Amino acid sequence: MLRHLSRRSSKELQFIDWRRVLVKAGNGGDGCAHLLRTAGNRKAGPDGGNGGIGGNVILEADVSVKQLRHVRKYLKAEDGGGGQTKSCHGRHGKDLVVKVPLGTAVKCNGSLIGDLRTHQEKFVLTTGGAGGYGNNHFKSALNRRPLECTKGEPGEEKSVELELKTIAHFGLVGFPNAGKSTLLRAISNAKPAVAAYPFTTRNPYVGMVEYQDYLQVAVADIPGLIEGAHMNKGLGHSFLRHIERCRCLLYVIDISLDSPVSHLNMLKTELDLYKPGLSSLPAAIVANKIDILEDLSKRDYIGTQFRDIPLPLIAVSGKLGTNIADLKIFIRTLYEQNVN
Repeated sequence: MLRHLSRRSSKELQFIDWRRVLVKAGNGGDGCAHLLRTAGNRKAGPDGGNGGIGGNVILEADVSVKQLRHVRKYLKAEDGGGGQTKSCHGRHGKDLVVKVPLGTAVKCNGSLIGDLRTHQEKFVLTTGGAGGYGNNHFKSALNRRPLECTKGEPGEEKSVELELKTIAHFGLVGFPNAGKSTLLRAISNAKPAVAAYPFTTRNPYVGMVEYQDYLQVAVADIPGLIEGAHMNKGLGHSFLRHIERCRCLLYVIDISLDSPVSHLNMLKTELDLYKPGLSSLPAAIVANKIDILEDLSKRDYIGTQFRDIPLPLIAVSGKLGTNIADLKIFIRTLYEQNVN
């Protein structure tokens, strides 16, 4: 019993940032054919009402929603009601409104058809069918008692893909175990998991770096990258898609390892192989884990390692908090230069 619950709990915690969904709007209600009956005339005239309009399927961006796990694979709006006697029209079908995270892109047949980026922004996925006409609609001077009515139109139906792309001002880009999560904890209010093994972070986390003048800068800790990620190795595309929406990149390099410049170049190469030009976003280098470098001469050597790289550089220790205050100032400067 305990093992069963453990598996269920693990599945429930799985982060879902992509979903293929079949969407069906409500069908229109049928029109009604009926002749009014009075005491003096059992067939006084037509009084059949029109059918109601089918409901739409609508996506709504909500800042409190963080992933796509709750989105069902089949979404169906309510059908419109049928027309009634006494010229009463059928009720309209209720719209089905599905809340999704900010940054949700909508694709149909490979083409982008919707992109929800702001709170309460809405996008109509499918439109409900029109209601059919009752026989009262067809009454004319030449035809006082029409018995004609029409059926409601079917609701629109399509298959779409929902893809969540994290929206943040800055993205932390680095190899697994480079210290991105520790760094995000140090500079923001986010609490991602931290451990001394690769792939601790499997979901994107967004933390807010807050300043005394109430400015808030969003920084995303994105799952670690490995060589070949552009071919979907490791966490692959599930990592790279979240980079696209970031306005600036912070390359987090474990400075305690050999050849830190080669690690930076590998990161930039993977970004460009996934999407040409992605590494050309405004960026800076964060040389992390300087606490491991006990020899002060090695710390001084950091600057010479990156002297031929035309990017700003700051050396920090996310674990001990070394230069974290300077890093927050550094982030604000980049924000004002490239985002605001």
